Amino acid sequence: MTKRKKIEPLTGEALLAKVKELDHLGKEEKAKECGYYTITKNGVERVNMMKFLNALIDANEIQLDSKQAANGRGGRSASYRITVQSNGNLLIGSAYTKQMDLKPGDEFEISLGRKHIRLKQIDRDEFDEE
Repeated sequence: MTKRKKIEPLTGEALLAKVKELDHLGKEEKAKECGYYTITKNGVERVNMMKFLNALIDANEIQLDSKQAANGRGGRSASYRITVQSNGNLLIGSAYTKQMDLKPGDEFEISLGRKHIRLKQIDRDEFDEE
């Protein structure tokens, strides 16, 4: 192993450009070449993949923290995508129902289109009149 001169970790556009330039290398080598490693007392290079990946996320301006997390509130945020489950059900999930302040027993009218499903909440007053 050849000893390399420790460089300051790259960030932003410089990091993205270097990663593209190093397309032929594996991820650990890319991380090293971009300065994301430390040298131990014994002279061994240790790759810091987490810092490297976080720097790539930041450089690509990808927002991973939800607005709720920024406010100090935990939990999952709604992704606005769901998948049909193996039993054929579509599960909407509590992230959506909380956002709409839905309660157990709230009812919806379902209308089907060619490539969409529309849910329309039935007003309790409207429901009681029928």
